[in-house]
Amino acid sequence: MVEILKLDPDNPDQSSIDKAADILREGGIIAYPTETFYGLGADAENEKAIEKIYTIKGRNFKNPISIIIGDRTDVIKLVKDVPETGSILMNRFWPGGLTILFEASHNVPQQLTAGTGKIGIRLSGNLIATSLAKTLSRAVTATSANLSGQKECSSVNDLIDSLGNSVDAIIDGGSTLGGLASTIVDVTTDPPNIVREGVVPAALIFDMLRKA
Repeated sequence: MVEILKLDPDNPDQSSIDKAADILREGGIIAYPTETFYGLGADAENEKAIEKIYTIKGRNFKNPISIIIGDRTDVIKLVKDVPETGSILMNRFWPGGLTILFEASHNVPQQLTAGTGKIGIRLSGNLIATSLAKTLSRAVTATSANLSGQKECSSVNDLIDSLGNSVDAIIDGGSTLGGLASTIVDVTTDPPNIVREGVVPAALIFDMLRKA
């Protein structure tokens, strides 16, 4: 039976966060809540753990995996540079449901970029997610916790139905917002390109950039 760590999303117990981070350090996989859906977490610097994510989801290795960081300063070591548009969007929409695509640095495993040379990064608005990355002191993978092609999970019951015992632990932070996934915007292009419209409307992003 998969281990379930129940946490208050507004005041997560640090000892439980520590336990989850230890699982990640040992190469394990956990499911954890974000501001949209539950994510499937591995240490984003552990190549073997990242490969487990692909196996668990039945995901094509040609599909990149985004990551969640614990602090916006973590971006620096993960990207080649931060374009002005990237800084503007980070200032306005982080923490929150905006994943920003940057040119990945050499520190980023190719399993995450899937040969694209780009890495999707988000500073989550969910305190459990950011606390987990902070405690790990590394980014955490943020792909949705479900089998590829199936519906995203917004509750622990959904998770168990979808993934069963294929993960090492589940952080139960209650039901997530669901609905739309994070918006993905590529700031390596000029102008930036909306790869996926989600909880942050594209119109709001372009309006912000026009006013900057």
